[in-house]
Amino acid sequence: MLFNIFLLIVGLGALVWSADKFVYGAAAFARNLGLPPMLIGLTIVAMGSSAPEMFVAATASMEGMTDTAIGNVLGSNVANITLILGITALFGAISVSSQTLKREIPMMLGATLLAGYFLFDGQLTRIEGVILMGLFFALMGYLIWHAIRNKESDPLVEEAESEIPKDVPTVKAILWLVVGLVLLPLSADWMVQGAVGIAKAYHLSDLVIGLTIIAVGTSLPELAACIAGVLKKEDDLAIGNIVGSNLFNILAVLALPALIAPGAVDAAASSRDFYMVLATSSALAILVLLTGKARQLRPWHGAVLLATFVAYQALLFLS
Repeated sequence: MLFNIFLLIVGLGALVWSADKFVYGAAAFARNLGLPPMLIGLTIVAMGSSAPEMFVAATASMEGMTDTAIGNVLGSNVANITLILGITALFGAISVSSQTLKREIPMMLGATLLAGYFLFDGQLTRIEGVILMGLFFALMGYLIWHAIRNKESDPLVEEAESEIPKDVPTVKAILWLVVGLVLLPLSADWMVQGAVGIAKAYHLSDLVIGLTIIAVGTSLPELAACIAGVLKKEDDLAIGNIVGSNLFNILAVLALPALIAPGAVDAAASSRDFYMVLATSSALAILVLLTGKARQLRPWHGAVLLATFVAYQALLFLS
């Protein structure tokens, strides 16, 4: 048991660290190749915080733990909104002015509903995985095309561009890129193995372990990014990290278990847990898009979100 806890902690730490180095190296290398900062900011930097979910989902799926991979996606999306934004909002009101975000939030809701439709019959098929991955690439293409076509300044794009490393030697960028690529799958495997051992000791299902320990662990990069964004007065980037991560999780990460290990899904995923994802995503949309000109997440909103996270975790363990 102690070894499993050690394996989980070491795997989680290595996963978060290697994901950060992977994004750092990839973004710096892309800048050195001459790619537009806007393109790098909307792709590599924006999606980088979801790298842990992607590698954990792939690892769990290859080991036949489809429910853990699906639980990681659903649990991460809930944790991103309730835990991560909840904690971040306690640091001060988070304002939203980005037009990009106002387009991406409805997309997030649409993707969530599509995922619910795919999970409703208790099966996740390879065809559904192809559809999800195809929609992900189509979405990225649209966002890049729209950003290039519309030259108006957008706070989210500007803040994302500011996160790209500057003046990094190409050799150093490649080194960190390779380190990230090597450590990400290794650390994901350590984390999954540790979590499985803990789950067996406490008789937790594969789904619940993905919804709780793994989901919270893989959401830590979003927590660091959101708090840093708010402290630097980059509010749109803080919200954008969550919305972008949730979109990435549903379209790209959920596609992995469908493509690698299609088959039956735990019934709770398509009912209890999907409804929780839909409810929290809808709450974020209401708070950000339908609160008048203010469009702010206030500290008391953060307290409510945190209380929701605690209640949901308690429900999972008690059930």
